[in-house]
Amino acid sequence: MVKLMGSVLVLSGGALCWWTALNRRRRVRQILRDLTAALRRMGEEIRMARTPLPLLLEVLAEDCRSGEAAGLFRQTAEKARLGGPLGPVWRTEVRRLPLEPRELAALEELPLRGDEESLCKAIALVCDRLEESAETRDRQRQEQDRRTAALCFSGAALLVILLI
Repeated sequence: MVKLMGSVLVLSGGALCWWTALNRRRRVRQILRDLTAALRRMGEEIRMARTPLPLLLEVLAEDCRSGEAAGLFRQTAEKARLGGPLGPVWRTEVRRLPLEPRELAALEELPLRGDEESLCKAIALVCDRLEESAETRDRQRQEQDRRTAALCFSGAALLVILLI
């Protein structure tokens, strides 16, 4: 009976590991979608409404569904209002996101200063890079999910066999 309970607990641990990995990947995909949508809106607002950046960043934070993306815009707006230079504040906040280095580098390169045309071009370039990264993640998702399931469940099964 004790061995059976231990086996169930070990297999449950493997299932929890698998579920955690899936949720992490879903969260990252949601962050990428939120960032891309928010940056596209930022470009439109800069071009059409000429909204000041700190106010625009707060509006973008309210529209984000993921807490990480909303936090990026909200924290950047708060620190900019307190007098911090927008560029370094943006880069610091971007580094806190759970993204891959190439995605972080694309976001860090975004210059939040300059004329309207150059800023809109930079935003469009960052959006294209983030969309490309999201598409790559989507193409690899099924294979990664299979590998993660195989690793977690076979590792748990091996541990059960060794303990029995």
